[in-house]
Amino acid sequence: MSLIKIADIAHVRFTAPDLEQMAAFLGEFGLKAERATDGVLYARGAGPQPFLHATAEGEPGFAALGLRADSLTDLERLAQAEGVAMEDLDAPGGGKVVRLRDPDGRMVEVVAGQAQAAPLPLAPPQPHNSAAAHPRQRAPLRLPRGPSTVVRLGHCVLEVRDFRTSEAWYKSRFGFITSDEIQPAPGMAIGAFLRCDRGETPTDHHTLFLLQSPRAPAFNHAAFEVADQDDLMRGHDHLKLAGRTPAWGVGRHILGSQVFDYWKDPWGHELEHWTDGDLFTAADGSNIADMQTLLGVHWGPLHPMMSGAAQ
Repeated sequence: MSLIKIADIAHVRFTAPDLEQMAAFLGEFGLKAERATDGVLYARGAGPQPFLHATAEGEPGFAALGLRADSLTDLERLAQAEGVAMEDLDAPGGGKVVRLRDPDGRMVEVVAGQAQAAPLPLAPPQPHNSAAAHPRQRAPLRLPRGPSTVVRLGHCVLEVRDFRTSEAWYKSRFGFITSDEIQPAPGMAIGAFLRCDRGETPTDHHTLFLLQSPRAPAFNHAAFEVADQDDLMRGHDHLKLAGRTPAWGVGRHILGSQVFDYWKDPWGHELEHWTDGDLFTAADGSNIADMQTLLGVHWGPLHPMMSGAAQ
């Protein structure tokens, strides 16, 4: 049993020495960034969440993971169990926040009661013809140029010192369920894809991935869902033309099945565009996978770790 069951990931926080540079990158990535009166740069997507990405001025770094509780009642239960205060959240959307430190000392902000933002318009999906069906007839496909349309934040990957310790901490507080545990050898677990427990409601294959790493504690990447595959490829071309730094992609993951495209912000933090991922309910259980499956792809370039080993 866990203290609460979170509803989803809420946001990621960073620090950077130049907020104008960060705002320019985020705009090219497909987020809408604005500087608040407190000096923090907040960026939202097209969905109803008031912000997905926040940057305060400072040395480059990852500052916090944000998770969204189902209700203020759940947030109060968490605060009481942890012996911490439930505070006002001074950020777009307001609401309340409980701040905790995970076993690696990383800040985890659990929020509830935020006011939703008005969703931004999405272009209607274009019908796609295949050998099996031809829904688009007597009309050409025309896609506008520009950045991807980021809709929401989907997951975050954190590198941890001790996987089992971190797994127990996150599961006992937030109700995560293992989708795939990573075992390089039988019985030797070094990480897991964790999804929210939403009962019978399907949820993303993973909201959090914990990976034991000699670099820990470290931020690995945060992943943002875009409108569809055409939108992802449009954004790929836009970032490439803007001279931004690619990290990995475009391809389709095996675990989670997402079409992915990874880029680096001006300070080397990896942000992913993804679309078309797997959804599971609580009843769908857990699986075990090896490192080759973790880093493998259905199509697209090999992970840099695998391509380097192959050379």
